[in-house]
Amino acid sequence: MTDGDLEVEVPALLDGMRVDRVVAFLGGVSRSKASELVAGGKVLVDGVETTSGSTPVTRGSLLRIATAHRAVAGLRADPDVPFEVVHYDESLVVVDKPAGVVVHPGAGRTEGTLVSGLAARFPDLLDRDGIGDPSRPGIVHRLDRGTSGLLVVARTAEAFASLVGQFSSRTVERRYLALVAGHVPEEHGVVDAPIGRSSRTPTLMTVSADGRPAVTRYTVLHRYSELNGVPTPVDATLLSVHLDTGRTHQIRVHMAAIGHPVVGDGRYRAGARPRPGGRRAPFVAPGPEVLEPGRLFLHAAELGFEHPETGDRVRWSSTLPADLDGLIN
Repeated sequence: MTDGDLEVEVPALLDGMRVDRVVAFLGGVSRSKASELVAGGKVLVDGVETTSGSTPVTRGSLLRIATAHRAVAGLRADPDVPFEVVHYDESLVVVDKPAGVVVHPGAGRTEGTLVSGLAARFPDLLDRDGIGDPSRPGIVHRLDRGTSGLLVVARTAEAFASLVGQFSSRTVERRYLALVAGHVPEEHGVVDAPIGRSSRTPTLMTVSADGRPAVTRYTVLHRYSELNGVPTPVDATLLSVHLDTGRTHQIRVHMAAIGHPVVGDGRYRAGARPRPGGRRAPFVAPGPEVLEPGRLFLHAAELGFEHPETGDRVRWSSTLPADLDGLIN
């Protein structure tokens, strides 16, 4: 193995997990690529070559993965990407992402991403191994382009491994504020429905018996019959939403599935229920402060986890941005 290989200690939260999954998590590669690395003898656990992907690893084991040197030639730092740094230290950065900013390159989008902005403010992200995919260094979770709010980014291999483990074991606390179409009758609710990729539209997710487990919990904060002083075609309800899992588009898919799509969501809008006597139509926020195209009334308001270095439980919160706050107040 070469000097460019990734070497990292298996965190406690990944104890007992299959080695191919651990390689995928910590190496920032796909499951198929991780399987190839294991089968090809490119992975050592405590100095011993491991070629079976199902082999479990234990906490504290030293994992060494033969990877290419970080290829970041296509990633350019961009100081003009807007976002707020809420907290930073040697291990991590917590940012407040505005709506409209894509988290990382993909699907033809290579510039103007949050990663590019982070690279401008924290250039060490481009030089460190063990913090995931070189095209998205330090990224352990993401927010949709139209979603605003809090997101944590790892700056070291140890922090990356710890945060990946915490997300995997579902110990990260995430609370969102979501305005959804319709009158949600119950004060509290749980949507427990697996989510998978749609067979009809591969770019969309859907509730599917063949999907991965997904659990969303919500509490009603307020119900509205008008927004910004203007009566609405359907009622709207402000929810506090907690994620037990972190599937792609989870809140959007689950809310639409129960007939209450997120306001502003043009992709998952099926099932919006009109007020009795009202017309049935996709929910659109009225008034002079209509949400911008692609903007969701979805905000990552709270984020909490165990700090990778200190072990302390840390939490941050973010208030509603002006465009969302102005719509309901």
